[in-house]
Amino acid sequence: MRRELVERVIACADYIIETKNTIREAAKKFQVSKSTVHKDLQKRLIEISPEKYEQISEIFQSHIEVRHIRGGQSTKNKYLLKKQES
Repeated sequence: MRRELVERVIACADYIIETKNTIREAAKKFQVSKSTVHKDLQKRLIEISPEKYEQISEIFQSHIEVRHIRGGQSTKNKYLLKKQES
């Protein structure tokens, strides 16, 4: 693997481990697509650092467990904002 690719994968992994942010937020931070971040952390990271891969997997699992709550909160905020504008 190219050196800059390995550095990006490690940087993304470290960022998510430190902040517990989502793939979407990491993609914005590193100015790459969500697909790229996902591939970096699900396919490439296991070859580079299995320990970090385990940590990332736990974080992603927790994101999956709360995504329905986040979605509901987002919808609620959307309609509250709409109501305030009226």
